[in-house]
Amino acid sequence: MKEVVAAGGGGGVSPCAACKLLRRRCSPGCVFAPYFPAGEPHRFASVHKVFGASNISKLLQEIPAEHRGDAVSSLVYEANARVRDPIYGCVGAITSLQRQVESLQTQLALAQAEMVRLRMANAYGAARRNGGGSSASGSPSSISSPTKATPDHHHHMAAVNRPGVMELELECSR
Repeated sequence: MKEVVAAGGGGGVSPCAACKLLRRRCSPGCVFAPYFPAGEPHRFASVHKVFGASNISKLLQEIPAEHRGDAVSSLVYEANARVRDPIYGCVGAITSLQRQVESLQTQLALAQAEMVRLRMANAYGAARRNGGGSSASGSPSSISSPTKATPDHHHHMAAVNRPGVMELELECSR
């Protein structure tokens, strides 16, 4: 009967994903072992495909040990992005996300402007119901400037600037 001896220093420890893919013995001081466990072979496979095992090994040896985990996470992310988009990699993903943010900001600004318009129309309607007549047509879209003040009523429009939001408030007082 043949006895199977695991690589990586014996003791039943399986080799790391890097050594398994490269078909070499995993030594106790393997630079890849802490970052590419045997249970996650796809991580090393994509990084190896994009950057090469030799380059990854050199990079990990040059980086202080406390920063290697973050470096490996970045390499895995970039490698996966390069596999999906060989030309732009992460930059393509970042650009796409930036476009989405810009689109959402535009939608938010339009929604906020509509809210201001509706608030103004509501305030104008309330003022008319309370006896503040006007010669304007009365439609919400016709409210673009203050109405003429009668001797008893004063209408004021004030611009209120909050970070990122410009609001117009219609104040009606007797």
